[in-house]
Amino acid sequence: MPKPKRGLRLPEGDDPEGMASLIRDYVDHMRTRNYSEATVANRTGYLRRLMVWCADRSLTRPREISKPILERYQRFLYHYRRPNGQPISFGSQAVQITAVRGFFRFLVRSNRLLYNPGSDLDLPKVELRLPRAVLTASEAEQVLAQPDLEDVYGLRDRAALEVLYCCGLRRKELVNLSLYDLDQERGTLHVRQGKGKKDRMVPIGERALAWVRKYMDEVRPSLVVEPDSGYLFLTLYGQPLSVSWLTDRVRDYVEKSGVGKHGSCHLFRHTMATLMLEGGADLRFIQEMLGHADPKTTQIYTLVSIKKLQAVHAATHPGAKLARPAESAPAAADDAAAREALLSSLAAEAVDEEAD
Repeated sequence: MPKPKRGLRLPEGDDPEGMASLIRDYVDHMRTRNYSEATVANRTGYLRRLMVWCADRSLTRPREISKPILERYQRFLYHYRRPNGQPISFGSQAVQITAVRGFFRFLVRSNRLLYNPGSDLDLPKVELRLPRAVLTASEAEQVLAQPDLEDVYGLRDRAALEVLYCCGLRRKELVNLSLYDLDQERGTLHVRQGKGKKDRMVPIGERALAWVRKYMDEVRPSLVVEPDSGYLFLTLYGQPLSVSWLTDRVRDYVEKSGVGKHGSCHLFRHTMATLMLEGGADLRFIQEMLGHADPKTTQIYTLVSIKKLQAVHAATHPGAKLARPAESAPAAADDAAAREALLSSLAAEAVDEEAD
């Protein structure tokens, strides 16, 4: 089963009580509630799948759909096999059923239906998985060394990789960085409208900052097409990098490095969190850097100041300084359950990114 396409493609249909018309109304509802466009597009894609499945069974209106029908659809998702023979992950199934439940909840609240047939649907239990691959500090250096620094694009890519590794940004957060989000004097990055439309401030280490400065001084001026878009990392045509292009580019560097591990942008996010944990960083500081908003992993922690976060980052991240410090003994073991929760949330986040 293919993933929803990037961008929003609304279903077509003239019946005011039909699935297509009501899905379009639901899209308007989500936008008025300030849902992100990625969430709106993904949920629309999932509901289009339900609509097609129902149409094959001559069900064209939501009022014709009952709980047993939705349970059949849920079993369909469980038994479906992709072209490569792999099933849909339980995480993906849960996301799709959540979208269905949200749609019918909207119809009840807007008086289009008398009851919600999806209200009692049980979501599949999502397994807690650790990241599939994490780089060691030496492997990370191998990947970082892949861009050709004699080439302007290679220098740009090296700076982008350093930021991914140092700051643990999501790929969308990296491509959305603007010149004004970088505070060189304070050594911070302002991540705007991250996941959940939440802003956060993260430290950027001396080494990553040095590479970004070099890129800004030597490369970016040649990439700017007036009027300057203001984005930090630019393409040949002066536009911001696309998420899909960045994913492919980073994956190529990982493959070329010969470390024997597979991954792309999120691999550096996993790596940053793991290496800081191994360096003795407190979990609450790492979660602050990652921008985690899941109450299961963050509600027990207090918010920390950017100054304290900078100090911990500089002391525990092996790539934060221009010169690598001598390795110190690891700190006392962290709470195992909290460590597993952090790494599992990173793995689940990677699944979400693949669905974007």
